Amino acid sequence: MFILAAPATQSQEIKRSRFLAVAAPVSDEEAARAFLAAQSVPDANHNCWAWRIGQTYRFSDDGEPSGTAGKPILQAIDGQELDQVVVLVTRWFGGTLLGSGGLMRAYGGTAALCLAAAEKRRFVLRQEFRTTLSFSDLALVKARLSGLHDVTVARETFTETGAVLDLLIPAADVDVILGLIRDLTSGRAEVTS
Repeated sequence: MFILAAPATQSQEIKRSRFLAVAAPVSDEEAARAFLAAQSVPDANHNCWAWRIGQTYRFSDDGEPSGTAGKPILQAIDGQELDQVVVLVTRWFGGTLLGSGGLMRAYGGTAALCLAAAEKRRFVLRQEFRTTLSFSDLALVKARLSGLHDVTVARETFTETGAVLDLLIPAADVDVILGLIRDLTSGRAEVTS
């Protein structure tokens, strides 16, 4: 899964119609709606859009025939494995009808070109866990965790007998990493979510 590192734009002309795609990273639905309100062009013929934030998504054809604009934009987002992103494709009609297939290719293609050119970062869904360790286990556990990909010690707090580590662990690897901590400490570590 990937997220956009920064906003991106791309335009193209298809049979005298001009299409402009603008994409941006967003953290929630409110941010997506604010982006769409700020970037929509009132004098354009259509401002079609789609956004995905986790399992939540929305799209709009803005007056184009149903399924010919918003859904192809969403498919461009999903095709590039993006999350937390909004894409707006604005169309200025050039006088030539494109037909349903042509509209789908134009909207989806413009969105895909924009997203392909955008700078992306890998996105890893993480879960937070807290583990309490004795001083005798702390160095070994921290050394092993530092060698694991995408595992982060978000905070370390010392107690009288050891330390409490707040960990961010990739959701896909939770069982393996928590098992590793248990094995390294012979079951002495206390782990809570």
